[in-house]
Amino acid sequence: MACRGFITKWGKTEFYRSPITFSRCSRLNPYQQQRSGFRREAKRTDTKKGNVNQQQTKTSTPEAGPPGPPPPRKVKQPRLFRPLMFTVGFAGCSFGGAAILQYETLKARVQTAKDGEELEKLVMGSQDMAYWHDWWNQLSSFQRQLLLLVSMVDDFWRSLTEGQRTATGIMAINAAVLCCWRIPAMQRTMIKYFTSNPASKTQCLPMILSSFSHYSIIHMVANMYVLWTFSSGIVSLLGKEQFLAVYLSAGVISTMVSYACKTATGRFYPSLGASGAVMAVLAAVCTKVPEAKLGIIFLPMVTFTAGNALKALVAIDTAGLILGWRLFDHAAHLGGALFGVWYVAYGHKLIWRRREPLVKLWHELRSKGGKGSRPGGGPEVRGGGGGQK
Repeated sequence: MACRGFITKWGKTEFYRSPITFSRCSRLNPYQQQRSGFRREAKRTDTKKGNVNQQQTKTSTPEAGPPGPPPPRKVKQPRLFRPLMFTVGFAGCSFGGAAILQYETLKARVQTAKDGEELEKLVMGSQDMAYWHDWWNQLSSFQRQLLLLVSMVDDFWRSLTEGQRTATGIMAINAAVLCCWRIPAMQRTMIKYFTSNPASKTQCLPMILSSFSHYSIIHMVANMYVLWTFSSGIVSLLGKEQFLAVYLSAGVISTMVSYACKTATGRFYPSLGASGAVMAVLAAVCTKVPEAKLGIIFLPMVTFTAGNALKALVAIDTAGLILGWRLFDHAAHLGGALFGVWYVAYGHKLIWRRREPLVKLWHELRSKGGKGSRPGGGPEVRGGGGGQK
């Protein structure tokens, strides 16, 4: 009897509170709502005579049925005008900054070479080996080990190609961002600024930052391995400065293509990763050297040409985009690959070869009194950096 009284009292309380329960659960999914309705209906098995009115009331309740699923939330159609203007402006600033960086790099190299020759003459003329031998003997054991370690690191760094050195910097940035994803206090900031989504309030800045963002270690390792493999080839073709401009521009352009496809299909979900920029690097090398032999790291006996590899990757991403695969951002992959092909075929002539007026203007601003550039200044900049002419 005590148990029955408790159950009856609890059933009345639940009945009177049911409207509040429905209002609070209106945000739950339909499965949770159906499961809650099933539990309430199962409690009508009480056959106590004093609860006839309660049973009638409970019997009348299911006639109205449990509340249906809430209407789908209407997502406001995002506007892509600002991201488009940001993409054009950022790409232009990237190539302009790369041209100025190449000018400053060449100027610093010339000055360093002159200073090195003068320093070598000064050391060889004023000191002998006995001086350096005495200096080494005055160092402590810790200082000697530290100098040897620095020397080994310097030798390793000098053994790398210029493309591998550039890729090392990009890999370090990606690794730092990956570590930030593992900090719980930074999760909200990382989602806001390091994932790209056209439906988000912040659209422009994530287009750059998401190109250096990976949440999965396997995803980052795969992208950085491809970048490391093709970095030497792309830098030898374009030069370090031009490569950085292409890489950064490809990251933003591939995200813009992803924005357009997501808006057209209505599938709004966040994306992250440098896959678009890496695909641009891979496509540029494969387009420039289509007969190069490539292989798979785990299957070294399988080889194929770079041109066939590019065609296969483009076909897979096209199929993924049409069929709606969600494993990767296939639209970003296609955007990066098409940009890499376009830049090697046409973009280099249209953009990089026309940088001389900007470099001359920068030289005039840097020169004292704003006088004209020295003779041969333009061709000197144009031939540096290992880029194409």
